[in-house]
Amino acid sequence: MRIVRVANFVTPTSGGLRTALDRLGRGYLAAGHEPVLIVPGAEADDRVTEQGRVITLPGTVLPGTGGYRVLADRTRVRRLLEELAPDRLEVNDRTTLRWTGQWARRARIPSVMVSHETADGVLRTWGVPQAAAARVADRLNRRSAWAYSRIVCTTEWAEREFARIGARNVVRAPLGVDLDRCRPGRHDAALRARHTGGARVLLLLCSRLSVEKRPGTAIDALAELRASGVSAALVVAGEGPLREGLERRARGLPVRFLGHVADREALADLQAAADVCLAPGPAETFGLSALEALACGTPVVASASSALPEVLGPAGAAAADEPAAFAAAVRALLAEPEAARRARARARAELFSWHRSTTAFLRAHDARTLEAAPR
Repeated sequence: MRIVRVANFVTPTSGGLRTALDRLGRGYLAAGHEPVLIVPGAEADDRVTEQGRVITLPGTVLPGTGGYRVLADRTRVRRLLEELAPDRLEVNDRTTLRWTGQWARRARIPSVMVSHETADGVLRTWGVPQAAAARVADRLNRRSAWAYSRIVCTTEWAEREFARIGARNVVRAPLGVDLDRCRPGRHDAALRARHTGGARVLLLLCSRLSVEKRPGTAIDALAELRASGVSAALVVAGEGPLREGLERRARGLPVRFLGHVADREALADLQAAADVCLAPGPAETFGLSALEALACGTPVVASASSALPEVLGPAGAAAADEPAAFAAAVRALLAEPEAARRARARARAELFSWHRSTTAFLRAHDARTLEAAPR
């Protein structure tokens, strides 16, 4: 099958979505399908990659997002979709690309919308009151559930807002992690020492520095820990529009901002070197960087408001969305024997593979899976 995938908010410095698109595209190819990905960029491009064909259309920059672009020219996107004549359509943006569901419905093409974030969660992180966010989300979700053949949710947490409106075309498909690249054996005492700067505990935040990720919670949690006598340092791997303000917020604290770490091997080394990773985003529906940390043997403290506690299971801790709660959760994890907490983290990550994820996504498309692919 030709599976055409469309996504916004994908840049060279973006994280989880870009990783998921790449790994799923490779999996679709391995199963014998023809994946085509359409994304926005600074200029037009069309090339064949290891995840299949990737077509870049000029996209409009969204102010205040640190360079994110969207496919704003509907006419051009529609013409390209008609030219590609997909057997299946997969859409990875539930806001500006929602119109593609109606296009696919009219063209009688089975379509899937992937819920990478909850509508009400995103609205709440931008300051919309909870009741109003839920009402708006319900309206949007009813339209999406009608327009698309299926809605794919990566966690039960993400599925709840569709269950709330009685949608019956929702399927679950978890994401995965590279268990070979992300492994506890990457732990490097020398690398850890370089980043701790003499501190006894190394914390790591791998996140886009944007409002919905709540990166300031990690800095404030570090301040709480140090005030309580915990000798800790924080490394921030990520870029985004909030960086300048966060750097001011971190003055006087042992915080190192690395910017975007493009080298996936170097990022895995960081994740393995840390004692605890922090994931304060309250609207996360899965959290790939947190899962990568677990695979490296590093437990995670995550927002109790997000889907991450469901992903982490016993391999981490959930904390209320305030610095003191995050600091307390970090102290609780550090009180456990290091070998036990690292083994538990790795064991949890081993439940999530990209093979399993690809199989679930292909089943959502009613497409041949890896097991059925010709040898």
